[in-house]
Amino acid sequence: MCARGRLRGKVNEFSAIIISSSNLEFFMPTLQFKGKNIIWNHHLSVPYHSLEDVPALSYQPEKADGNLIIEGDNLLALKALLPLYAGRIKCIYIDPPYNTGNEKWAYNDNVNSPLLKDWIGKEVGKDDLTRHDKWLCMMTSRLKLLRELLAENGVIFISIDDNEFQYLRALLDEIFGETNFIAVITIKANPRGRQSDSDVATIHDFCVCYAKNNNLFEMGGLPLTQEDIDEYDQQDEDGEPWREIGLRQRGSASLRSDRPEMYFPIYVDPDTESVSLKKDDSHFFEVLPKKSDGRDGRWMWGSKKVEDEISRVYARLIEKRDEYDIFIKDYLHRENGIRTTKVKSIWADKEVNTEAGGKLFKRLLPGITFPYPKPIGLIKRIAIIALDTDSIILDSFAGSGTTAHAVMDLNKEDGGKRKFILVQMTEATPDEPNKNICKDITRERVIRAIGKFGYDSGFEYLRVGQAMDAEALLSGNLPGVEQFSGYVYYLCTGEKTSHPVKKVEQNLYLVGSQGSAEIYLLYSQDYDELTRLALNLDVAEKIATSSHKRYIIYAPACFLDEDYLRAKGIEFVNIPYGLFQRKGNET
Repeated sequence: MCARGRLRGKVNEFSAIIISSSNLEFFMPTLQFKGKNIIWNHHLSVPYHSLEDVPALSYQPEKADGNLIIEGDNLLALKALLPLYAGRIKCIYIDPPYNTGNEKWAYNDNVNSPLLKDWIGKEVGKDDLTRHDKWLCMMTSRLKLLRELLAENGVIFISIDDNEFQYLRALLDEIFGETNFIAVITIKANPRGRQSDSDVATIHDFCVCYAKNNNLFEMGGLPLTQEDIDEYDQQDEDGEPWREIGLRQRGSASLRSDRPEMYFPIYVDPDTESVSLKKDDSHFFEVLPKKSDGRDGRWMWGSKKVEDEISRVYARLIEKRDEYDIFIKDYLHRENGIRTTKVKSIWADKEVNTEAGGKLFKRLLPGITFPYPKPIGLIKRIAIIALDTDSIILDSFAGSGTTAHAVMDLNKEDGGKRKFILVQMTEATPDEPNKNICKDITRERVIRAIGKFGYDSGFEYLRVGQAMDAEALLSGNLPGVEQFSGYVYYLCTGEKTSHPVKKVEQNLYLVGSQGSAEIYLLYSQDYDELTRLALNLDVAEKIATSSHKRYIIYAPACFLDEDYLRAKGIEFVNIPYGLFQRKGNET
């Protein structure tokens, strides 16, 4: 067995968390933990729920423009968002429990397993020998749904510390694929260091970043700092600042064999020190991208790029080597006026530390205690490098609402139209039945930020409502037509419908189409009326008018035989039982 397939990790008699090889063909390490086989596909069995509008808790909904705050369990909320947002979220940021043993979180997912049911409602403390297993069970289902919500060119950022860092990385490798790993960014979160730590005062957290598809995701740059700007210490004849950059590729991965097309001679006229790709005179010097040890290297640019940018390329005699080297004039200002710097793997600015987040939170909600609110500088930086100016960021562990605040602040700065979706539980307990973090902290913080900083924004407030499964339908808890039709379309196609439901006649609705198929719903929100509805000859003749189409009809019953349905190109799907046998892309 190769080194990657050997046993790695921690094992004890109570909690088995190990890295092992489950597929020798691809040598892909997998993370094993108690309950994994039970919860690995649990997200598929989680019923869809309605998202109920709560107008009394919305704020300036006319300015919401897609901004949502959703109250409820984030597992149920994420499943409920799929029909509306699957494949549409450009960036996800989450700050889940770090599982330090001091956070008083409990595993509460409704999984039909004696092992996991025994965990439900019990706070996870430091002395819990299965605390890593519980945390991984909680995160697995949520990460799988979050991945479905991401756009193909989307990205997820997750804040975490040392308690679960290594397990999170292994879990993300399995769910997102290790080839989609982007970076681990170290955040200087606590400059003073945690004095409660026994040996070393920890000053950092991590932000783990994975793409949904690394081939499609493009990381943006960050605005230049004053220190960056000061590097542009030369000026051309027009007064434009520039800095000198060597054209020779530096670093270990710069051999000729890596990019042979980047290895070619550049010629220098010693009289004028001008450069050319052609040797116009015998006394011209030939310069090749050799490394300092004499090996063949390569240029940063190919010959076409050098030719196109020849006015910015120049030679300079390196006296100690008595040879010419090639440089680029790297200008501060570009044609589009935007200049950025590459994202670094350590963020140590005061804007990203937890103290900054705490101070701002106290300004907005004085007298209210909330542990470790994230600073808006951290989320703004993520939004800058990961979002387009009109795309969506989702935070399903919304906490104090920092993500919404950061998005609104960034939009005010650059006129962007970025949108936020926040999900937060109430965190009510038997001892505190009226506790509602989402309403009293998340929502309130966003409202106060809008007022204090003059953001031209608002949001709609939604609440996770009733289940949309067979049991709920049979009990008479029926959703409205608009929302139910959206779920029907998604369950049928795996896609979000782009058109509103069209009423054909009483209780008959055209939900949408996909290719040559049209999807219909025979439905009423009145339970007694619904039980009397059926796909009959009259309904079929109204719908199936073309021999070139397929008709998928969802209805409580069907009074037509198979031969007739086949001849008309009709596929009947029973409500409720057949409804949830999804044929889409959920895996």
